[in-house]
Amino acid sequence: MPGEYDRIDDAAGRVLGTPVQNLARAAAFVLTVYILSTAGFMAEGWSLGDATYMVTVTIFSVGYGEVHPLDTTWLRGLTMATIVLGCTGMIFFTGALVQVFAHYQIRNILGIDRMQSQIERLTDHAIICGYGRIGKQLAIELQRARTPYIILDRNPAKLAEAEGCGHLTLKGDATDEATLRAVGIDRARVLATVLPDDALNVFITLSARNLNPRLEIIARGEYPSTEGKLIHAGADKVVLPTHIGAERIAELILYPTTAKFLGEAPQVRDLKRGLHDFGLEIEAVTVPAKSALAGATVGEAERRGNGGFFVVQIDRHNGSSYVHPAEDVKIEAGDTIVLVLRGSRVSAGSIFTQTR
Repeated sequence: MPGEYDRIDDAAGRVLGTPVQNLARAAAFVLTVYILSTAGFMAEGWSLGDATYMVTVTIFSVGYGEVHPLDTTWLRGLTMATIVLGCTGMIFFTGALVQVFAHYQIRNILGIDRMQSQIERLTDHAIICGYGRIGKQLAIELQRARTPYIILDRNPAKLAEAEGCGHLTLKGDATDEATLRAVGIDRARVLATVLPDDALNVFITLSARNLNPRLEIIARGEYPSTEGKLIHAGADKVVLPTHIGAERIAELILYPTTAKFLGEAPQVRDLKRGLHDFGLEIEAVTVPAKSALAGATVGEAERRGNGGFFVVQIDRHNGSSYVHPAEDVKIEAGDTIVLVLRGSRVSAGSIFTQTR
């Protein structure tokens, strides 16, 4: 994967040099030998053309005959030095050329350059740290919304699965600041750390906040006691999946009418989420036959609730409906009342279920 490959590549580059650097060094060495050898032959009275030809056939080991007799110790020594140094330089040059070709072919085959290019183009994107149960669903939702995002995980199997679903990924440790920089944390809009380990989520939050003070950070917490630590570490919002799941199950048990009436359409979830941000909840209550409010008007019911709720819809048992009913509309037994609540759901719902 790009993150791990790039770190190995950088370490090797610092010790051995990059393929392009090695090619440049080998070419410079061969060129130096070529120039010095040519100058050496010219010093013996050879013309530029003869000296250049002699050095060329010597370095490339062509084996043609000598242009002029090598009848002096200087010429023989110069020729031997040209053979040794020139051939050595050509060996290194050829090896460096193969290294450059192999390096970029491997990157092309693995898609490293393509993925790196996609990462570098990301801006105002979301970073998902962890591709577990929550990370998978989060990626699906962002993909549907066409929001730019990247998944960061160190498990190759999980990343292979994510790539198979069309997600942009990077293999790496989210607690490593270099890895966070590699996914463009300085250009990101939001980071969601959704690992099942609270300690790792705290550490990632600290690192992310340090790298980008303007970043919105959403953190997952397994235990309510971790919420304060995550906020203190720099998280803007903390999500407790276990707590949310328990609330949802309790809602299905305590308020079955709401679940049946409202359903689970995306628009309903958006409505619930929007109301929750303002401290409000939506509830559906069926008025029993002996309810104390059967026969009362909407205005009378809202006054009994002391501002704890207001009626937004009445569905009659005969199929008719009143959306935003007026205060003088009467409530009948068997009606399904849709309420927007402030405060306790139990106290508001009990007003309609109390019997005479």
